[in-house]
Amino acid sequence: MQLIAEAFWPRGGWTRAFHYVKHRVRRLPDRPDRIARGVGAGVFVSFTPLFGLHFVAAALVAKAARGNILASLLGTFFGNPITFPFIAFSSMKLGHLILGTQFDESQHATLFGKFVGAGQDLKHNFFAIFTEATARWDNLYNFWNEVFLPYLAGGLLPGIVAGVLSYYLSEPVIAAYQKHRRKRLKARFEKLKAKLHARAGEQQGNS
Repeated sequence: MQLIAEAFWPRGGWTRAFHYVKHRVRRLPDRPDRIARGVGAGVFVSFTPLFGLHFVAAALVAKAARGNILASLLGTFFGNPITFPFIAFSSMKLGHLILGTQFDESQHATLFGKFVGAGQDLKHNFFAIFTEATARWDNLYNFWNEVFLPYLAGGLLPGIVAGVLSYYLSEPVIAAYQKHRRKRLKARFEKLKAKLHARAGEQQGNS
């Protein structure tokens, strides 16, 4: 129960989770452009209805774009319980517009129920393979036509835009952070080297 609760509201809140992800992305040991492409891939996948497969899809997109795979996994955190309602609503509305179908906004609150219904059909049909039960397709058919296909069609364009923006916004920030970190490490190294030289000089003077 605690794991489910933390999936919707992580310990420390989503602000802390955001800063943690930002910190991890900036410290990844890779070129800024590859990390930024990975972040863009993760953000793009967040606009798809591939729930449960976002990590896999993000890794595949990042690999195709020659981006950092770990950065793509972190980029999927763009899709979270706070942003998903807005992503789902806008994607569904745009998708139905593209497909020329009707989007009943009053049914938006039942989207989760349609996901559950499709999952129940999949579970039932799996067990039907090994029993005499008859396969059920009603929930899956409704889910495909009313949710998955419109969501996919409507999420592609805003997903691409958000992914590209994430790339161009994150690449200079990551590059600047890495440059600053290298300078800081170099200064620390020079300070340590000077301290060792001074200590060696003291030892020679005492001998």
